[in-house]
Amino acid sequence: MTGPGQDCQDVVELVTDYLEDALDPDTRSRVRGHLAECDGCEVYVDQMRRTAAVLGAGDPLPLEPPMRDRLLTAFRDWAADRTPPS
Repeated sequence: MTGPGQDCQDVVELVTDYLEDALDPDTRSRVRGHLAECDGCEVYVDQMRRTAAVLGAGDPLPLEPPMRDRLLTAFRDWAADRTPPS
């Protein structure tokens, strides 16, 4: 996490990776520590966990190949814009 006042924002940004157990051990430990001290973030993560469970319970809607390709391209472009420069 980045520092004082940033922990809640970091949890919001990391929630998907946290719920998918895709964080490195140090980051996961810091998120858990923050959740132990922040009721608001704990509620948020619980809501996201429940939402994911509900949405994951159904069958995915079929996508036509052109729509699938457009969505994948949009996501790749979005992810590339969020990648910090090396």
